[in-house]
Amino acid sequence: MSSNDFITLFFLVAAVLIFFQLRSVLGRRTGNEKPPRDLFTPRDAAGPEHSDAGKVVTLPRRDTPAEEDDRFAAIDAFAPAGTPLNESLRALSKVDPSFDPKEFLNGAKMAYEMIVMAYADGDRKTLKNLLSREVYEGFDAAITDREAKGEKVKSTFVGIDKADITQAEARGSEAQITIRIASQLISATYDKADKLIEGDAENVAEVNDIWTFARDTRSRDPNWKLVATESET
Repeated sequence: MSSNDFITLFFLVAAVLIFFQLRSVLGRRTGNEKPPRDLFTPRDAAGPEHSDAGKVVTLPRRDTPAEEDDRFAAIDAFAPAGTPLNESLRALSKVDPSFDPKEFLNGAKMAYEMIVMAYADGDRKTLKNLLSREVYEGFDAAITDREAKGEKVKSTFVGIDKADITQAEARGSEAQITIRIASQLISATYDKADKLIEGDAENVAEVNDIWTFARDTRSRDPNWKLVATESET
């Protein structure tokens, strides 16, 4: 065996060993991987895992009175019983049994920060996953216009001071929830010559928004999407 053959054989063996080590560490895709967890659903909402899940077809069932009472208890703890908001949240939970107002609001605040920062960064991929088609088209047009002008936005998300659900309703199979968010943001827009044309690069600004999220309760997709935005003056 020549020295060149020996070197070739050595690298071939090394490559095989590295392949098996990587496979043992990273695993293999089987097609049964879990989908990404959505922002609005608690971790245990999906229920326990079963090794025989593929052998059983779970049929939809009506909630028992006890389960309905549990849902209403969570709503009553969130909004006083007898108020219009409480009644609308109860009505919504009847068409979307997995709905929990506290978990929804936590997810909405996470989505709010992600959307604000994705818009500033021109991150269309993130926006597309969180916005309805109509809202995405508006955001995309604004980003495109900014890019055409050579402008750029530098933003720092400071935090959310307050977030409240102001309205909830079920329109057929579509659930809609409107929230009012007061946040703090440092945002500055620069032209192509790096001249500040809007905002403030140092001072924190208070931003008040009214956003509406929606989802089709008949869909297997548990994610809510932003369907309307409004700035509160």
